[in-house]
Amino acid sequence: MLQSLFMSFTDTRSRDLRTPFSVDVVGLENYTRALGDPVFRKAMLNTAYFVVVGVPLTLLVALAAAVALDRGITRLRGVFRLGFYTPVITSIVAVAVVWRFLLETDYGLINTVLGWVGVDGPNWLGDPSWSMPSLILMATWRNFGTGMIIFLAGLQAVPWNLHEAAAIDGASAWQRFRHITLPLMRPTILFVSVTTGIGYLQFFEEPFVLTNGGPLNSTKSMSMYTYEQFGFGNYGYAASISYIIFVLVAVVTAIQFRLLREEK
Repeated sequence: MLQSLFMSFTDTRSRDLRTPFSVDVVGLENYTRALGDPVFRKAMLNTAYFVVVGVPLTLLVALAAAVALDRGITRLRGVFRLGFYTPVITSIVAVAVVWRFLLETDYGLINTVLGWVGVDGPNWLGDPSWSMPSLILMATWRNFGTGMIIFLAGLQAVPWNLHEAAAIDGASAWQRFRHITLPLMRPTILFVSVTTGIGYLQFFEEPFVLTNGGPLNSTKSMSMYTYEQFGFGNYGYAASISYIIFVLVAVVTAIQFRLLREEK
């Protein structure tokens, strides 16, 4: 870590690997270059879009599935739990192949179904307006199972006698969920939100295997841009970007702790 931090303040390139002590210290030049790079700024906006939309959506789907498994689904509960969690442990390559078939413009299953009801489906992966929503949809489907398992544990830890007392006092199911379940699950929600947010801030696999950052850099993430710069041999520059991502992860995590921590 210390070596990579030092590297971020140097002009280290692939040719310098044979003579690592001949590199020049350039100070904050790599950082200012990154923040002034329009491609990296675009990658930052793409990542922000992915996090702002993807994290709440993943949490909502995970919580809904957990509530359904906890109270709604009574038969074949184990089968549903396994089915919801299976995408988490499935290879991203296999997932990408399946979703490519689903999102294919002319013969994909999604556009075919839309065509049955008279809707002309978009070019999901080839249109800059739809490419990121497509990746968010896939990421939500692939990752909500982890949050679901954790939320399910949190729901089962809520004392049921509190619900019974509130029901006797005339509280509806929604009121009990809002005023009893959610407040008691704040630590669980915080944990899932933080871990999901950290993962989504570093999202790389989805654009790498599905869109390669396109079209027109509309799905290029900060991690993918960092990976490309390392591949180009710009080690010092890439290291500086990785520390920018590190700082952003720390800031977002601190904000989440501030908003979701337990009230005293």
